[in-house]
Amino acid sequence: MVRLGELVMIMELHRQGLSPTAIARQLGLDRKTVRKYIALGLEPPRYGPRKPRPKSTDPFLPYLRERLAAYPGLTAVRLGRELRERGHEGGYTAVKRAVQSLRPDPVQPFEVRFETPPGAQAQVDLARFEVSFTDEPGSRHIVWLFSMVLGYSRLIWARYVVHQDLGTVLRCHVAAFEALGGAPGEILYDRMKTAVLGEDGDGLVAYNRGLLDLARHFGFQPRACRPYRPKTKGKVERPFHYVREDFFLARSFRNLDDLNLQLRQWLDTVANARVHATTRQVVNESFAREKPALTPLPLVPYRAVLRLERRISHEGMISVGGNAYSVPDTVRRRVLEVHSMVDEIRIFENGVLIASHTPLPGRHQVRIDPAHRQARARASNQPGTPPSVPHRAGDVVARRSLDFYDALGRVLAAKGHA
Repeated sequence: MVRLGELVMIMELHRQGLSPTAIARQLGLDRKTVRKYIALGLEPPRYGPRKPRPKSTDPFLPYLRERLAAYPGLTAVRLGRELRERGHEGGYTAVKRAVQSLRPDPVQPFEVRFETPPGAQAQVDLARFEVSFTDEPGSRHIVWLFSMVLGYSRLIWARYVVHQDLGTVLRCHVAAFEALGGAPGEILYDRMKTAVLGEDGDGLVAYNRGLLDLARHFGFQPRACRPYRPKTKGKVERPFHYVREDFFLARSFRNLDDLNLQLRQWLDTVANARVHATTRQVVNESFAREKPALTPLPLVPYRAVLRLERRISHEGMISVGGNAYSVPDTVRRRVLEVHSMVDEIRIFENGVLIASHTPLPGRHQVRIDPAHRQARARASNQPGTPPSVPHRAGDVVARRSLDFYDALGRVLAAKGHA
C-alpha cells in the first residue's frame, strides 16, 4: 500500500511532467502502482480550517473594545481587574492576549534625515573592540576605536587607542583636526563621561572642563545628543558597524601600531574613496568641497595642562596613565609634580622642570631617558669604586674595606665549627 507521503510525491512529480517510469524509478515503486494512482487522479487529503476554540474572554470582547477605544492606554492588568468584577473567571494571560488582539498597532513615525551644510557639524564616539595581536600569541586586548565623522561629506577619521580617558580623547581630537586641516562648527557627542558630566534639573548640560578648553582653542561648540537616542548620532554609529565588518573582521594585526596603520590604509583606499550610500557622492570629493568651510587651525598649539602628583618608585620611575616614565637619579624629593598635556608629559621638582617625555599610547609600557641614569653611570665608572646599587634618595650605604669582610667570614666560619 502506498503511504501518504509517497502519494504526494507521485502527484507532485506527475504535475512536473515526469513519466510513470521515471517516477517509479525515483521513488522505488512499481510502475503499475504509479500508473494506477495517476489514473485515479487522487489528491492528498485536504483539511479545512480548524474552528477556533471558544475563549473565556469572548463574552467580554465588546466591553474591551469600548474601553480601549475610549482609553487606549489602559493596561491588561487594569482591564483584567475590571473583567473579574464582571464575572470573568479566566487568568491574566487570556486577558492579555485579548487586549493585544484588540489594541491597534502603534504608528511608527517616518525618520527624518538630518543633513548639515559643509563644515557645520561632526559626530564623535568611541566603540569597544577585542583583538589578539600576533606579537603576543594567546593574549586578548581591549581597544577603543575613536571615530570622528563629518556630517556633510561623511569623511571618517578614526584611530584605535588603549585608553578612553580624557587625555586620550583630547589627543585624538587634536590629531583629527590636524589631519582634516580644520575643525567643524560643532561636534555632537554621546553621553560619554569624557565629554558630558551630566545635566541639572532644567536640562542644562555640564561638559567636561578639559573638553571646553579644547573647544575654545579650536573654535567649535560641543553638543550632547539626547539620552537614549542613538539615531541622533547615526552618522557615527553606522560607521562603527561598517568598520567592524568591512575592515576589522578576518584580519590579523601584529600590534597596536600595525592595527592603526592598516586602518589608515583602509580609510584612505576604501572607506573615504567609496560612493556613500546616502549622499551618492564620493566621500573624498565631498570632503574637498567641505574642507574650505572648516574653521582654520589656530596658530598656537593646544597646550592645556592636567596637574598631577606622583610618587617615585624604587626604580626611579613615575606612573602616568598606566605607563612608567623615568626621572633623573639626582632627584631628592619623593613626590613630584607632573603636568600631563596632549603631546607631552612634564615632570617638576620644586617648580623646576627636570624631565619631559612623549606620552606612550598603550599600557604597562616603560620609557627611560638614558640621560636620567648618567649620574649613576659616572659614579660606577670611577676607579676603585665598587659597582653602585640603585638606591632611593636619602638612603645611605656604609662603605667598608674588603679586609673587614674577610675577617667577618673567618669569625662566622669558626662559630659554625664550634
